[in-house]
Amino acid sequence: MKNKENTKGRIQLMVARILVYAVLIVLSILCLFSFYMLIINATRSNAQLQGGFAALPQGHFLENLRNAWTDASINIPRGMLNSFFIAATTAILTTYFSALTAYGIHAYRFKLRKALFTFILAVMVIPPQVSAAGYVQLCYKFGLTNKFWPLILPGIAAPVVFFYMKQYMESVLPMEIVEAARVDGSNEFRTFNTIVLPMLKPAIAVQMIFSFVSSWNNYFLPSLLLTKAEYKTVPIMIAQLRSADYSKFDMGKVYMFILLAILPVLVVYIILSKSIIKGVTAGSVKG
Repeated sequence: MKNKENTKGRIQLMVARILVYAVLIVLSILCLFSFYMLIINATRSNAQLQGGFAALPQGHFLENLRNAWTDASINIPRGMLNSFFIAATTAILTTYFSALTAYGIHAYRFKLRKALFTFILAVMVIPPQVSAAGYVQLCYKFGLTNKFWPLILPGIAAPVVFFYMKQYMESVLPMEIVEAARVDGSNEFRTFNTIVLPMLKPAIAVQMIFSFVSSWNNYFLPSLLLTKAEYKTVPIMIAQLRSADYSKFDMGKVYMFILLAILPVLVVYIILSKSIIKGVTAGSVKG
């Protein structure tokens, strides 16, 4: 009787495992299908794209690449360089200063500590578009248009990143380590940079990739502040291509540009991917 129950339990476990794997495979296919179709469409000509759906690649990849890369109306290499500079700088500054703020609230006990923490969390629920009009007006007033810093500096104040770092510190950063460093004569910045930051590598990797992707895909503020061609970013150029004259509209070139725009994000993700799963799981468990 006991053997039958054990066999039945193993069969149920195996069936459940098969179902889980089947669902994961289906979800993976759905997630990758759009990326696959992007690659396929980047190999098709404008006439083929207007002809309808095709599941197999065609022979216009190099032609679309050449047309997109040498387009006279936009400068794709410059646009990708602009976007990369803004996104990389924003990601680095956002993660560093958010971690520093989280460390200040985690490691110090002061009167307004809880009120400050609550205020930062309250800022999370305010949509960025609410303050965008006033911020854009301010930038125009002080001549900060067609500059990258007005797009980078606001990213330093990132309540979501701060909250994640704070929760992660509570799970991996015992105060005994900080106290020991203080007893040894280490100042606070040295303690943070040499002891705390290395312990936060998984969380930093996660937030850097999120911040990089968010800044890379940002269209709203750059479209309002960047008007000169040499300062435009990738999302602005894609919108510019899509709004071209219909008689000159080339969907193959647009798909190729979108594919090129995704590649830097994939490279950054691959570089930081080893720490992402560890950071997500460890950051969600409070020790």
